Amino acid sequence: MHTLLVYDIPNDRLRTRIADACLDYGLDRIQYSTFYGQLERGHREELLTLIEQILGKAPGNVQILPICERDWQIRLSLEQN
Repeated sequence: MHTLLVYDIPNDRLRTRIADACLDYGLDRIQYSTFYGQLERGHREELLTLIEQILGKAPGNVQILPICERDWQIRLSLEQN
């Protein structure tokens, strides 16, 4: 399943550790605090549990959004370098 993970985490050290966890799960960074990849439900839940452990009691907002193939195909995007 296409998976979009976005977060808002104020602590730099924790943010880096969470980004590393996303990369370890095979997600690609598509923006500074946004990752995309293919993850099945069990892996999404596992990753969220890991992120929860990394965050501990620190503030943060993490959203993991499964996206169906059709919706992914009709997305609009703009990337300029």
